[in-house]
Amino acid sequence: MSFGIALSGLDAAQSDLNVTANNIANSQTTGFKSSNANFSELFASSSSATDTQVGNGVQLQDVEQQFTQGDIETTGNSLDLALSGNGFFTVSQGGSVEYTRAGSFQTNNAGFVVNSAGQNLQVYSPNANGTFNTTQLVNLQVPTGDSAPQATSTGTLDFNLPADSTPPTGGAFNPANVNTYNQSTSMTVYDSLGAAHTASFYFVNTAANKWDAYEYIDGNPVPAIVAPATTPTPVTLTFSDTGTLQAVDDVNGGKVATAVSFGAYQPTTGAAALNITYDLSATTQFGQNFGVTSVTQNGFTTGQISGVSVSSTGVVQANYTNGQSTNLGQVAVANFADQNALQQVQNTNWVQTFSSGQPVYGQAGGANFGTIQSGALEESNVDITSQLVNMITAQRAFQANAEMVSTDNSVTQTIINIPNQQ
Repeated sequence: MSFGIALSGLDAAQSDLNVTANNIANSQTTGFKSSNANFSELFASSSSATDTQVGNGVQLQDVEQQFTQGDIETTGNSLDLALSGNGFFTVSQGGSVEYTRAGSFQTNNAGFVVNSAGQNLQVYSPNANGTFNTTQLVNLQVPTGDSAPQATSTGTLDFNLPADSTPPTGGAFNPANVNTYNQSTSMTVYDSLGAAHTASFYFVNTAANKWDAYEYIDGNPVPAIVAPATTPTPVTLTFSDTGTLQAVDDVNGGKVATAVSFGAYQPTTGAAALNITYDLSATTQFGQNFGVTSVTQNGFTTGQISGVSVSSTGVVQANYTNGQSTNLGQVAVANFADQNALQQVQNTNWVQTFSSGQPVYGQAGGANFGTIQSGALEESNVDITSQLVNMITAQRAFQANAEMVSTDNSVTQTIINIPNQQ
């Protein structure tokens, strides 16, 4: 019996060494979680059991995963993702879903975001209103094409016209003659094909608190001059005696509060006609100086992808050279009722089991879900020092049980060699 007990001790010590060796071997593996070997006593039970009954040895009860947080190491690669807190990344390949803490991802030749094993990172797809469809998981794909342009349709002009201005003396307005207008400014606008155009604005004081405003795009009047006219139809700005904009007379003769269109302009690029509405609500007539506070517009040119960014809540965006960003998805984070019951598989992945329960999906940063750090990876949580101590302990246990086998062998030999005395 003692032989069997000692052999079970040898097996247990060997299992302990195997677990320790695996931990040490994966001390540099991204997202790896160390394990502990847990043992239980073997005890033969029978109806005749007494308080003098001796146990039958030891057995390996389970290998328990330790899901403590690993250190976060920055990498600079935006598609390297580290989870700080609870949860797992979800990856899929051929319909097989697995879960991992190893967030080293890259794009394949089709633009899909995959790990080193070719498994696709799972995300929630974006909705048109800026939210995400949390009812279905899809493969994350980074587009390779250009970002479509957007024609300018609205703009703002915030400026101050000098209150002490007088009408110019150079004759009828002519943008080529600086003596025919008081002030000017310009901004860049875009047509439907993404081509940039320069919109210039000229301001002519016509009377106290009254100004005519003209728009030229690429040196062409807006709207186009129709013979026999020699200048385009201006927009008239009327200010109150306190310097605030009181009314705007648009090119069609109607009065509007603060927004106006100078008319349509047909680009020569083959794009659709530009008809931009400008917000002039912040326009003033104060003091002696002309000043432009800001000019903005909502158009942009064609853009090439310049990179991918991932927020702490897992929102993945494609960034373009035209300053625009597009939501590609939100990383789906999974959690389990009993993560220790997950079955470990290769590639530092886990799969669900009956004991672990169904995965509960959510967004990073939500209740019971950790946050995501882009450009970083979670290192292995193996503590080398403690593993070396475990190795020494397991080695001594192995030696002690081996000595027990040797002792049992000596006792057996002694018994065998006892002479038969009659």
